[in-house]
Amino acid sequence: MVKNILALVFLGVVLVSCKCKKADTAVTLQGNWELNYITGPRIAFDGLYPNKKPTINFDLKENRVSGNTSCNSFTGKLVVDGNKIDFTQPMVLTKMMCLDGQGEQVFINTLQKTNTYSITDDGKTLNLISGDIAMMRFTKK
Repeated sequence: MVKNILALVFLGVVLVSCKCKKADTAVTLQGNWELNYITGPRIAFDGLYPNKKPTINFDLKENRVSGNTSCNSFTGKLVVDGNKIDFTQPMVLTKMMCLDGQGEQVFINTLQKTNTYSITDDGKTLNLISGDIAMMRFTKK
């Protein structure tokens, strides 16, 4: 009987600690992030975004994602489950004329390819990942 009670207490502590860890990770996703690396294009990062770096903002309370592609603003539904993230939901994008070349399209296409994320222990760097490849890296603003 005592062994059963101790086993239940231990199991309860383990379950509570697991839930706290996931909540802490989700809380660190909240807020504004600025892009500082993107994989794929043969154009240098500063050539893709010469005037303004793309940003992304996560609002976990409203389940919304928004930001700026370096030219146009976007917003849409945020779908997060643990470290899985889904940017394939339809997004609203403004339609200003962008003179900076391919940067906006590279950003949107790469964002839609990512499916997981990780945040460094210090909470300052967000990596958006496809499979096991870090596709985009952001810094907390």
